[in-house]
Amino acid sequence: MKISDILGEQVQRGRYQFLVESLAGSWVVALIVFSGYVLHFGSAPVGFLLLLDVVSVAILCGFWQATIVSVLACACLDYFFYAPILRFTIGDPQDWVALGAFEISALVVSRVSSREQRSTREATLQRTAMEQLYELSRSTLLINLHQPPGPQLAQLIVRIFAVEGVALFDASTGQCDRAGMWAEDEMDLAKECFLLHKDGDNSIPRTIRRQLRIGTDTIGALVIRGDLSPLVANALASLAAITLDRSVSFEKENRIEAAHQAERLRAAVLDSLAHAVKTPLTAIQTANAGLCEVGKLNSPQKELVSLIEEESDQLGQLCTRLLQTAKLEAEDLNLGQDEIAVADLVSKALQKQSGQMGGHAVEVVVPDPDITVRGDCDLLSMALAQFLDNAVKYSFRGTAIKVAARASHSEVLISVHNYGPAIPISDRERIFQRFYRSEGSKHLASGTGIGLSAVKMTADAHRGHVWVISDADEGTTFFLSLPQDGRRRT
Repeated sequence: MKISDILGEQVQRGRYQFLVESLAGSWVVALIVFSGYVLHFGSAPVGFLLLLDVVSVAILCGFWQATIVSVLACACLDYFFYAPILRFTIGDPQDWVALGAFEISALVVSRVSSREQRSTREATLQRTAMEQLYELSRSTLLINLHQPPGPQLAQLIVRIFAVEGVALFDASTGQCDRAGMWAEDEMDLAKECFLLHKDGDNSIPRTIRRQLRIGTDTIGALVIRGDLSPLVANALASLAAITLDRSVSFEKENRIEAAHQAERLRAAVLDSLAHAVKTPLTAIQTANAGLCEVGKLNSPQKELVSLIEEESDQLGQLCTRLLQTAKLEAEDLNLGQDEIAVADLVSKALQKQSGQMGGHAVEVVVPDPDITVRGDCDLLSMALAQFLDNAVKYSFRGTAIKVAARASHSEVLISVHNYGPAIPISDRERIFQRFYRSEGSKHLASGTGIGLSAVKMTADAHRGHVWVISDADEGTTFFLSLPQDGRRRT
């Protein structure tokens, strides 16, 4: 149905109501006049009753209906009750006084009544709107966040506020969801509102547009077809924005939790494998040592035995590293509190890596041989050995590796420097996460992504820190800082 047809029907309905109300007031005038004339009442009581009728019509119907009734009442009062009886003498001053009294009463009472009715209606609308907003806010808390929130929210607004249609555009997904009645050429109103960054009433009648904002960020748009106040529309836009933002946060939390569960599962599997591999690995190493003791091996056999020994040692180191990582993650971790000379710590780490330096020269710079730290010697030497192993893997062939240590007033700083590919800034924190390997360098050497995470956990357990700086010209340096007295720096 066209808008013009709807307006025409409303005008006809208003005219019919006006006529019915005027006729009802006129019938009451006729009844009062007839009763007063038959019972021989004077003009005073009849005039008072007619005034009550005019006031009642003004209160219930309005000024113009009361005006018609007052003119009819004044005419009947003059014709039936003012001398000469049964004759019109409108020129008499008392007629004008009566008509003026009726009109003033109708005007004043109708205005007061209209104001009170308008206030009552506005209060009722506000109360209804508050109840609807409260119901919507409760319903949005119960929506299924595992499903897209747009369709659910649009249906809720249509149901609770009884509007003709709702369109909701979610910028995070690019999805435009609709509920209610929309024409074919109105399907993208919400998306257009978001792209044009324009709020307000649409050129289409009874259509309200609002952008959805969280702080200064625009996250979508809401278009409503129906009779709503601007304040209610603003409140709906705020609730819709909060719901969409809550859905995005829920998805992020789910992804983070899934990633954490996957990491815990991988860690548990690797820890179990490390325990399971230790026993057969020990048997392989024992058998290999036995082959060496037996002797009488030709040259190819000796090479194979040597290869078995080297690979077994690497596998043993990997299992040890996995078990030490599991130890660091245990809630009941008991760290050793030995006083360790940093020079001895560096020597122990170099000894562990002695067979795996790949021909790289090592420069050790420890100016003060009396520098000490307090902590677990095995874990700290493992961390430093991991730094060395990492430097060997990613160094250019023939370049030197530098190990340095120095003390300040509150900490001991140990560093391992090598020349190799630069680490991107975006990866300099992530490489200390478990199982993470930088995309730019993972093809340069094999690895599991466990070693540096174990170093970070070791530093955290000793209340220290790890970080890396990297430059294509200056090389890459990994740092391990440890408090001298075992307390975290402030």
